[in-house]
Amino acid sequence: MSTSPTGPSGVDKVPDHHVIKAIPVRHYGRWVSAVVVVLLLGALISAFAGAKIDWSITGDYLFKSSMIEGAGNTLLISIASMALGLILGVVAAVMRLSHNPVTSTVSWFYIWLFRGTPVLVQLLIWWNLALIFPTMFGTSTNDIITPFMAALLGLGINEGAYMAEIVRAGIQSVDEGQTEAAHALGISRAKTMWRIVLPQAMRVIVPPSGNEFINMLKTSSLAYVVTYPELLTKAKDVYTSNLAVMELLFVACFWYLVLTTVFSIGQYYLERYYAKGASRNLPPTPLQKIKANLFSIGRAR
Repeated sequence: MSTSPTGPSGVDKVPDHHVIKAIPVRHYGRWVSAVVVVLLLGALISAFAGAKIDWSITGDYLFKSSMIEGAGNTLLISIASMALGLILGVVAAVMRLSHNPVTSTVSWFYIWLFRGTPVLVQLLIWWNLALIFPTMFGTSTNDIITPFMAALLGLGINEGAYMAEIVRAGIQSVDEGQTEAAHALGISRAKTMWRIVLPQAMRVIVPPSGNEFINMLKTSSLAYVVTYPELLTKAKDVYTSNLAVMELLFVACFWYLVLTTVFSIGQYYLERYYAKGASRNLPPTPLQKIKANLFSIGRAR
């Protein structure tokens, strides 16, 4: 009877010809794709470096008061339109879920109409409302529908149709048993909605709402058709006089990126806050990720 050789610790030693040599898989495709991407990026940078763009003009107008004012107006109309859209969305969602056929049908028609037509067309209709209603409330319609009001109505009411579907999905994500339990305790239907259902639905509503707001920041550029002085309008006013079209459009892009980046970070923390009720381990914040990476480097050394 043969016996296996044993090591110093008394454990059976594996013969050398039985040791499995693990050979790492070579991912040639990754190297090829990385080289292709780097070459394309290099070509893109080289093309822009040699293009007929006067980057000094872009730098000169980057922090001009007119551009900063345009960015402020973009932020103002985006927040106001989003607030209006959120209010309309909540109301339309509750109406859509109502057992009343009239309110449910009216809500469906509102969502169908404003989601089914381009927001640019809606802005132009609000801007030219005086053609069908010369006066409103005893006042000239042109005095009421200012550029700000036309942009607010066009963007806000359109956004309300999208928010209605987001809010409706959030409400329906809450277990119906909670509503039934609240009614069994004698809590009114309205109080059940505002105190029990909507707070829980926020976890579902917040992420797409954040995306909608970031989208609103960019969609607000369409307000130039109603002469509202937002960021793109300010850039357009400048490049029509100095003909530096691309340079001023890059300035506008810079400020749009700044605004969307800031609010994307805010959205991340808001989602993290509402995830407390559903997740035991919250995702790390960017600061926590940086600290973890620094400490891991220190341990590696």
